[in-house]
Amino acid sequence: MVACVSNGGAPCIVMRRTLSMANVQHAQEIEKKERRLAPDCPIHKPQDSLLSGSRGWTNYRGLFNFCIILLILSNGRVALENLIKYGILVDPAKWVRLLLHDPGSWPPVYITFGLNFCILFSLWIEKLISAGRISDVIARNLQVVNFSLILLVPPVVVLKWNCNPLTSSLALACATILFLKLVSYHMVNHWCRQQRAELRRLKRRSSSESLFKASNGHFNLTNGHKKPVYVSYPDNLNLNDIYYFVFVPTLCYELNFPRSARIRKRFLIRRFLESLLLLQLILALAQQWLVPIMKNSLRPFQEMNFPAMLERLLKLAVPNILIWLLMFYWFFHSTLNTIAEIMKFADREFYRDWWNAETVQYFWQNWNIPVHRWCLRHLYKPLTARGMSKQLACIWQNWNIPVHRWCLRHLYKPLSARGMSKQLACIHVFLISAFFHEYL
Repeated sequence: MVACVSNGGAPCIVMRRTLSMANVQHAQEIEKKERRLAPDCPIHKPQDSLLSGSRGWTNYRGLFNFCIILLILSNGRVALENLIKYGILVDPAKWVRLLLHDPGSWPPVYITFGLNFCILFSLWIEKLISAGRISDVIARNLQVVNFSLILLVPPVVVLKWNCNPLTSSLALACATILFLKLVSYHMVNHWCRQQRAELRRLKRRSSSESLFKASNGHFNLTNGHKKPVYVSYPDNLNLNDIYYFVFVPTLCYELNFPRSARIRKRFLIRRFLESLLLLQLILALAQQWLVPIMKNSLRPFQEMNFPAMLERLLKLAVPNILIWLLMFYWFFHSTLNTIAEIMKFADREFYRDWWNAETVQYFWQNWNIPVHRWCLRHLYKPLTARGMSKQLACIWQNWNIPVHRWCLRHLYKPLSARGMSKQLACIHVFLISAFFHEYL
């Protein structure tokens, strides 16, 4: 149908009425019916292939299951080949003999127990500050001395006495964790002193004390009722408080941690058994799968046979990744949940969905939440508050990338300039991946 619309002296505009969607669908149905009734029985119609992007197909579950089957078959073949070639190499008693009879196993143990001196030293410093017996400058110098002891003494002992790598790694891990915890401990107490001094300057002692306590309190569920439980500065400066913080699975200190109402015994037993079984599985895989490949990889590296070196590296990649995944679940899920349940620590977010990471930044921010929170709270926010740009503060925040490698490096030999350059290259990878994700 054609209509003529006139606007004064303007020429007529011819407008055509478009077919409605109902008419189009009706026409398509008639066409389909005619094709079905055609004598040649047509079966073709215009359509894209299923894997084409224009098709919009997203259900690939069957292909995913097929890849899982291929992965199981290929790894099963490798496991069978390993058993035929080397036999059963798993010996749990070997680890016990390695720990008990190796003379290099004991110095790291002594180091770990000696860290209690640094804990007590930190508590003593905070008590002196709260009592007004030392100034902030002297306290800061004492804290630097304490941190230097924590960071320098364990690596020196490990390198000088040629200690066992297993016990050395545990001692260095304990020293690094304690360093991060005590930094947070001193910074939070410093913030509390600043707030306390500010409230005193406002000369509203009676009202400000209740406000200060309320700001540090939390609510705990007891018998179905909300009961306020709080600790205020300097009442937190005692042995129970600092040792609870040392053993609780977090690196960020608070005066009042979220607590669970009770210990769930079934949950605790499940996580504890998981932790024991996974630890045995990790050690067994290392003995049976990883160690033989590493021994056979020495000769290609000595002869600088690059094709053989590449083949050995690819062969090491599969057990290495598998053991790494098992270690992640063992530590961040089973072990930390076991400790948190014993300590009644209610915040159980130790990791996020790092497996969905599209950038290196997202991976490092989500696979280790305690370290990420520490960096965000005690590095990123203080640096940006002092006027540093967010980009530069973000680089400082990701200092834990080379520090992880620094701890492992001290197990074997001192850190060289070449090794340090490799570790700092991790930050460049982080920046490059962030750039490509943002602009491409």
